[in-house]
Amino acid sequence: MRTDIFARLDREPEPPKIVAPRMSRHRAALFGGTLAFYLAIVFAVLVTSWLVVLDWKVMLFRPYQQWPELHAFLDYYVVLGQRGPTAVMVACWLGWRSWRQHTLRPLLVLGTSLLLLNVTVGAVKLGLGRLGPHYATQIGSAEMFAGGDIFPSGHTANAVVTWGILAYLATTPRARRYLSAVSATVSLGVGLTTVYIGTHWLSDVVLGWAAGLLILLALPWFEPLIARTESWIFDVRERWRERRGAGRPVRAPQGAPEPVLLPQSIAAEGAALAAGAGAPGAHLATGARVRAHTVPTVCPERPAVAPAGTRCAQPEHGSRGAASPAHPMTGG
Repeated sequence: MRTDIFARLDREPEPPKIVAPRMSRHRAALFGGTLAFYLAIVFAVLVTSWLVVLDWKVMLFRPYQQWPELHAFLDYYVVLGQRGPTAVMVACWLGWRSWRQHTLRPLLVLGTSLLLLNVTVGAVKLGLGRLGPHYATQIGSAEMFAGGDIFPSGHTANAVVTWGILAYLATTPRARRYLSAVSATVSLGVGLTTVYIGTHWLSDVVLGWAAGLLILLALPWFEPLIARTESWIFDVRERWRERRGAGRPVRAPQGAPEPVLLPQSIAAEGAALAAGAGAPGAHLATGARVRAHTVPTVCPERPAVAPAGTRCAQPEHGSRGAASPAHPMTGG
């Protein structure tokens, strides 16, 4: 018995057709506005504007010293923004969704979003090289191009993308509203938690929110690629099934008679009779010929009694009416 996910997909009832979202004008406008906001944050930090001053004020305020009773709880809460644990939790849920909906789209959307997240956020982190609050060297400095990797906040962007995927894949407007509220609350809390424990500047968190939202807004552009990838995976599965089925020997059920091969002429005549051709009296003769070819009678060389209806050659006794050979005379 097959236990892979494809076997389970085949046994489930067909779900209603799910329509993938397209890049509408409203979504495109949101993407453009978020991108402009993203670039404005980067520019404000590069020129050491008022945003950098606010970063230093929050850092010197040291929230973890102002409210130390929250530290133990927030150390666990910030895990909701770590890529590894959150990806596993969301992948388990979306795997169940794939099983129920007969589609790999939820898992492919998650993989696409995480790939975009790693490429875009990772490239900006390494390119700008900003140092974190714990490693700052000069008060009031933006700490850019110093070998760091905290701008934008990866925890915050990952929380926006990972939990926002649930709202993106929701199939009803009500579920989409609820999941959007949950993902926004979680990502907001994760971002502020990193500021509380002092691992990120406030501007890191703001840019992380924008970076994650850009990925969610851009996903409809990748829906055609996701659909082609899903179709290709299912095509590969079907070809693999065909090859595995062709190489498996077919076993006849126990107790079934073994097939008997008929001569080509007899098989052709039987097919013609099945189609309605031939004289009515030919069926019996053909049946006799088929039985004769199917179950041949094996005769012994010298049968004691020849069974009736057989064509076995009998020992030679001469032709009828011929004189029998003379027997030798005995006696005097």
